[in-house]
Amino acid sequence: MTSDGVGVVAHAGSVATRLLADRVGLTSELSKVMVRRNFVPGHDRGRVLTDVAVMLADGGEAIADIDVLRHQSSVLGRVASAPTVWRALDEVTPGRLKRIQNARARVRRQVWSQLPNGVPASKVAGTDLDDLIVLDTDATIVISHSEKENAAATFKRTFGFHPLGVWCDNTSEFLAAKLRAGNAGSNTAADHIEVLTDAIAQIPGTHRKKLLIRSDGAGASHKLLDWLTEQNRVRGRSVEYSVGFAVTEKIRDAIDLVPKKVWIPALDADGGIREGGDVAELTGLLDLSSWPTGMRVIVRRERPHPGAQLSLFEERDGWRYQAFVTNTTTGQLAFLEARHRAHARVEDRIRHAKDSGLGRFPSREFEINRVWLMLVQIAADLTAWTRLLALTGDAKSLAACEPKALRYRFLHVPARLTHSARRRRLRIPESWPWAAAIVAVFANIAAIPQPA
Repeated sequence: MTSDGVGVVAHAGSVATRLLADRVGLTSELSKVMVRRNFVPGHDRGRVLTDVAVMLADGGEAIADIDVLRHQSSVLGRVASAPTVWRALDEVTPGRLKRIQNARARVRRQVWSQLPNGVPASKVAGTDLDDLIVLDTDATIVISHSEKENAAATFKRTFGFHPLGVWCDNTSEFLAAKLRAGNAGSNTAADHIEVLTDAIAQIPGTHRKKLLIRSDGAGASHKLLDWLTEQNRVRGRSVEYSVGFAVTEKIRDAIDLVPKKVWIPALDADGGIREGGDVAELTGLLDLSSWPTGMRVIVRRERPHPGAQLSLFEERDGWRYQAFVTNTTTGQLAFLEARHRAHARVEDRIRHAKDSGLGRFPSREFEINRVWLMLVQIAADLTAWTRLLALTGDAKSLAACEPKALRYRFLHVPARLTHSARRRRLRIPESWPWAAAIVAVFANIAAIPQPA
């Protein structure tokens, strides 16, 4: 074993992610945002932010991991050092952070216009929701193992932060997020309204006409539901919501009044009958005068799994109950309940984000950690855009991979760098099982037309 190898690139697939960022205009947009008067940096700050996002998509967890890209300077050119990255993050003021959001929206408009088959439809119970754009919002705990600004004790008896995010179910993009202290409330309506406003602004204007907002019980507040109802007054926009609802004493009393023949079978993820699950509507059995007009209350019951802890009310008849509210007036109850249950997919999005930088924040300073969270969103977008734009045709065999598997098969593939006829070539190992698909990915990215 020796350490004198030359012309070898360890993470050759990450070159494609960086190339994608350039082709869709992300790097140039970030460069415009980060321009400072009378200051010419040694490393373009937009390039630095893009490289950090590529590093996170590649599986990096700390700023020092930027050295993995520096190793590939023979392909990527000069890459900023870790101290330069720190300085770049420190230069992102709250005003620049807002302009980065606007830049992301412009790039997203470009990406969505290039999708070969249009924006994918969200799927529920084996059915496409057609042109409905589905936004899932949820919060998660990020544990901090040291004292950091605004880190605090969480409701789960841990210590850290409690960020709130919004994902697009159609494309898996991480649209918006808000970094919050660990003791931030789960159902703080103002925070939900802020991130949902930012998320809707990320959706290209031609696709904002029909929206579905999904949330768990943390979104069941008068203020948030009133705000969602008000969004329907925006000209040319229809906003539906599907939000978890607490099973209170009044809900339990209403459940007792539901005749047995009213319960209908629930649906599973494929559209078939869900064994041991039933659905019923409680709207007419409750006083909803203080809630938004048109709100419906739907409840699902199912037999609990062995060992599940039940409340006294549930132990009485052996059913576990869950309720949600919606303003959708059409569709079967079982389908509406399956549509709400599909909100659970957001847990996968959170898991993927934690594998791409959200699992830890690098700085003691809260503002730098806010910038880090923004770069986590960009990294998630780059992964989603790679899947939508590049994992097609001959590269489709990689399309079903989760981010971790995509790194194992594609981003971390080794290659040899050769020079001939004044050109550089990356040579993927011939024996690599996904070699042909990887070559197709690079070809698909190179074919993306650059924005005017």
